[in-house]
Amino acid sequence: KSMIVLKRRWKDLQKDKILSYLGFATRARKAVSGEFSVEKSIKQRKAKLVIVSEEASQNTRKKFTDMCEFRKIPLYFFGTGEELGRACGKDFRISMAVEDEGLAGAAARELSQQ
Repeated sequence: KSMIVLKRRWKDLQKDKILSYLGFATRARKAVSGEFSVEKSIKQRKAKLVIVSEEASQNTRKKFTDMCEFRKIPLYFFGTGEELGRACGKDFRISMAVEDEGLAGAAARELSQQ
């Protein structure tokens, strides 16, 4: 029973770490959020990492998957819209893009362990 609790706490810690990386990127002005801004960042090849909420519609998922695969940008489906919004200081966000290489790499390492 204690092992299950430890695993759950570990996942919560990893999730908090990822969200704090996203918040740090936002405060450093190296992240954009919102569907239009993320799409623009991807098309301008500024985005180094794209995160889409697990709550996103199939249409939104497909759109970002196709754009990121074509431009070889890492894409992860993570968290809720509310969590992503809280990480960047907004109410609700379905998508975010990190434009800094170092922060994107750190967040991607944590996301790949999820």
